[in-house]
Amino acid sequence: MSTKATIARIWRGRTLAAVADEYEAYLRETGIPPLVKTALSVQLFREDLGDETEFVTTSYWPDFQSMAAFTGGDPNKVHHLDRDPHYLVALPERVAIMKILVDRA
Repeated sequence: MSTKATIARIWRGRTLAAVADEYEAYLRETGIPPLVKTALSVQLFREDLGDETEFVTTSYWPDFQSMAAFTGGDPNKVHHLDRDPHYLVALPERVAIMKILVDRA
């Protein structure tokens, strides 16, 4: 029996376009693997916007408790990667935690 996601945790960050490829590689190597091991599903999005590039990571969770266990407490708190201050235009101050209302593939 599979567990269904009821919550999505959405993080957004922007880099300069000049370092976007490098940051994407860093996210894939450092940021995404811990999520893949724990969340039900993970998506990484990228949008090139001229001088800047936006990355969005969405992870899906069965409930608030499992998400809180992964984040080590408050899942609303942003957990920056070690090199985020080097890459990001501004450090994100929040993540969005959204209840999934419709889930149809």
